[in-house]
Amino acid sequence: MAPAGSRDSFLAAIAAGTDAIYCGLKQFSARMEAKNFQFEELAGLVDLAHQKGIQVFVTLNTVLKPDDLTDVQHAIADLQAMVHPDALIFQDLAVVHLAQKIGYTGEIYISTLANVSFPTGLQMIHRQLGADRVVIPRELDIDEIRLMAQSCPPELGLEVFIHGALCYGVSGRCYWSSFLGGKSGLRGRCVQPCRRRYTQSGKSGRFFSCADLSMDVLAKVLLDIPQIRGWKIEGRKKGPHYVYHTVKAYKLLRDHHRDPESRKEALYLLEYALGRSGTHYRFLPQRPQSPIQETRQTGSGLLIGRVTGSPHNPGIVVDRNVYANDMLRVGYEDDPFHVLKRIGRDVPAKGKIPLSFSSNACPPNGAAVFLTDRREKTMMDEIQQLGRELTTENFVKPHKARLAELTFQGRLSRSLPIRDQWVGRTPESGKPGAHTGIWITPDMNPGAEKRLHKDSWLWLPPVIWPKTDSAHDQIIRRMVTSGHRNFVLNAPWQIAFFQPSERLNLWAGPFCNVANPAAIQMLQSMGFAV
Repeated sequence: MAPAGSRDSFLAAIAAGTDAIYCGLKQFSARMEAKNFQFEELAGLVDLAHQKGIQVFVTLNTVLKPDDLTDVQHAIADLQAMVHPDALIFQDLAVVHLAQKIGYTGEIYISTLANVSFPTGLQMIHRQLGADRVVIPRELDIDEIRLMAQSCPPELGLEVFIHGALCYGVSGRCYWSSFLGGKSGLRGRCVQPCRRRYTQSGKSGRFFSCADLSMDVLAKVLLDIPQIRGWKIEGRKKGPHYVYHTVKAYKLLRDHHRDPESRKEALYLLEYALGRSGTHYRFLPQRPQSPIQETRQTGSGLLIGRVTGSPHNPGIVVDRNVYANDMLRVGYEDDPFHVLKRIGRDVPAKGKIPLSFSSNACPPNGAAVFLTDRREKTMMDEIQQLGRELTTENFVKPHKARLAELTFQGRLSRSLPIRDQWVGRTPESGKPGAHTGIWITPDMNPGAEKRLHKDSWLWLPPVIWPKTDSAHDQIIRRMVTSGHRNFVLNAPWQIAFFQPSERLNLWAGPFCNVANPAAIQMLQSMGFAV
């Protein structure tokens, strides 16, 4: 599965021979800083991909607010009528409700941002939501991935990240950008605070900036797990060079992993793909790798040289050949002198590229310079040829006819009323804050269920990992058996630990990330009281 945040990246994925492409719209995408697509452009690209036997998945994977619902409903209707994606990737439960409302016929996939991180949750997702695939967190090791696969019902597939950026926080559980930058990562506007420089006790560094996940030759282990339906490459903000070379590399590692020469070529392609340095991260539990090493460069792109010279005559001395139309980035994104520079001519290794800066923004000697994009002639020729095959003719008329049909059927309205009855009522047995709240942990002492007052509110953690799934289930069973009835769940999927016949007060906690009435209605249909 290749990422595509622009037209050229989409076409590069096709040229590289990908099996599937995922991309976003101008709104409601977890990568809002990517160029993303308008409906008319996307319709032509998807049609071309389908002609080549390539599937296309569209992301609507942000948390939605009440004012978003009408626009999202129309976006899904536009996609259904005009674009015909093979699947929608969602985080917010409202997308399921709205897709059902307009009669969407494609598949629906749960985003990694929804944090389906434990096996028990998989058993109810297809049954209650009709989901066809779950993108599991990239924090899981291979043993945990196997545990997820063993619990996966036959109708439900898994999708695994194999390459690309790592977040310092847990998938779908990072509020750092909201706290420091006032922009929510769950709304697609992450300011990447983990990439910034921090100072503590006089020491300055990028203490939280991770290397990129790169399973490279280890990806072959996933071939033995039939429940895994997709190998996902992260990078919707990347250029066509990254997409083209990363897709080609993992095709070699999938199809020719027993051939030493193919593995060697694949590793060269990954090194040349202009991502960050790679790490296997936690994939091998017996040999975990820290994704953070303060001495390692974690700027996006390939470190290619350094700034040298006086403030009046600065330049870049490059360690290897650069070519006309290469894009270089001087410094990191948070450096005051940070700048992008498109190179106008070929420069040999050890050559110097002159720079022009104002005196107060001149980079210091030794500042890192990264190659972030390259437009090789062979790749660009393939992209241009595919571009000539694109057409958007005959899309607009059927699109308008389909929207008129949906409106006539009453399935598409210009405004979605926020009904009072969608908001759950407070259970009669108690009010929030009226009694003690206790976090449920897998190491709770036996007998705790008997010592706690029956009116206590028992809080499940924001993340439950596969290896603690069984322990949480056993503790919850003991609590219910002992007469406890009040539980706060911090992921919608945690309701799988409970039975409908148990008549419990199940509240959706803050980490369920519910911010609109349609999602609340979906929670109620799943068995939540509030």
